[in-house]
Amino acid sequence: MNIEEVTGAGTKKEFIRFPWKVYQGNPNWVPPLESEVQFLLSEKKNPFFHHAEAACFLARRNGETVGRIAAIIDRNHIKFHKEQAGFFGFFECLPDCAIARELLSAAARWLKERDIAIMRGPMNPSTNDECGFLLEGFDSPPMILMPYSPEYYLDYMERCGMTKAKDLFAYICTIKDVAAGRRLERLASAVKARIPGLTVRPANMKRFQQEVEAVKVIYNSAWSHNWGFVPMTDAETGSMAKKLKPLIASELMIMAEVDGKPAAFFVALPDYNQVLGKINGRLGPVALLKFLWYSRKISDIRVMAMGVTEEYRKKGIEGLLYLESFKAAAKKGYERAEMSWILEDNVLVQRGCELMGGKLYKKYRIYEQKIS
Repeated sequence: MNIEEVTGAGTKKEFIRFPWKVYQGNPNWVPPLESEVQFLLSEKKNPFFHHAEAACFLARRNGETVGRIAAIIDRNHIKFHKEQAGFFGFFECLPDCAIARELLSAAARWLKERDIAIMRGPMNPSTNDECGFLLEGFDSPPMILMPYSPEYYLDYMERCGMTKAKDLFAYICTIKDVAAGRRLERLASAVKARIPGLTVRPANMKRFQQEVEAVKVIYNSAWSHNWGFVPMTDAETGSMAKKLKPLIASELMIMAEVDGKPAAFFVALPDYNQVLGKINGRLGPVALLKFLWYSRKISDIRVMAMGVTEEYRKKGIEGLLYLESFKAAAKKGYERAEMSWILEDNVLVQRGCELMGGKLYKKYRIYEQKIS
């Protein structure tokens, strides 16, 4: 077996297409858009690489590609957390622990050469993107921007000396039950009475850039103490907003203001993975028609981000945001909502999910290892 660094367009394409070999015949894997993976890995296009660097590797045996991995250094993470941590990501391999061992060793060597002391992952390429290996919930597809991976990866990580860094949770609930729940209605009335000047409204897509700016300020403040968090730069926020804008339903992006000043936000997306599963990674003319057709049949949403300014935290605004968005989702005919991801030790948010009838149905694990 030999490990080859990806340097040209040919090997980059091979790196991107390799998962199709791993997941062939697996009905729960959702093929990503090739163009999106190309963007994530592009040092020229992805603003993440304004403060980061990465190297991609392929594992070959007897001329056959059998695995892939990326080694990643995020200088903003090092600066924000004050730790010499690097990451591995985009990990895939065929069922053979020897492949995993060689790939992880290659990533660790690359990181060590750059004075990194600990390797953590998978991050694809950061916590603002897909991250973690699936730990529980292999019997159903992931929702949008959530990963899927074979169960044998967990065994391989442990056999290669990786240990648990953090688990991430995903909850699922029935939207109509939440929208019709009297408990949230009572909570919403109490919150409005408690905070004079509080207004809740759908996002104004004609002022989308201003809405995004408010979300960025709240997000970077509200999440600053969370494990693995790194503040998003203006360029990263703008890039993500541009990418997600065509997918956002305004009634599922809720803004809360107090006397006209931003206080909280809530963003849910229709589960476009239900569409991506039909087009096999390439958005050509026929696939575009399929995309438009199946987009009308999406049944689920994913609650992917929520933030409340420090001044208004623990005052019930979160429940009000859920109520308003789920009412809108019910009117649109959506059936289920996934709330993800949630840190395993964020008990407050977990209890909120359970209050709405949410059931813990998927877990993900991030691993780490000291580099010797």
